[in-house]
Amino acid sequence: VQLQASGGGLVQAGDSLRLSCAASGRFFSPYAMAWFRQAPGKEREFVATISWTSSQVYGDSVKGRFTISRDNAKNTGYLQMNSLKPEDTAVYYCAAGHTIQVLTTRDVAYWGQGTLVTVSS
Repeated sequence: VQLQASGGGLVQAGDSLRLSCAASGRFFSPYAMAWFRQAPGKEREFVATISWTSSQVYGDSVKGRFTISRDNAKNTGYLQMNSLKPEDTAVYYCAAGHTIQVLTTRDVAYWGQGTLVTVSS
């Protein structure tokens, strides 16, 4: 199983950006998807997760601004990020796991490579 994240870039505060995470390979069972982020000098932080049936949970810092979604037919997950702030600057990692939701790094079975999001003020 491989996860390929894309969509990062440099934007200004208040802008929007959409990240994608394409999964390839065989999962053999339903899986949850998630996004984590890691800013320089900080620990990896939970951003959002979505279950196989599209139940969603968000980290407090992104509630109301970010939306996670998925297309099971395409094995692809998305993170729509609106009203971006400089403090959202980080490397964003997509992840997947076989728990109902992926809420911590311990739930992660598969990691994608990171994609850098930089928000300028």
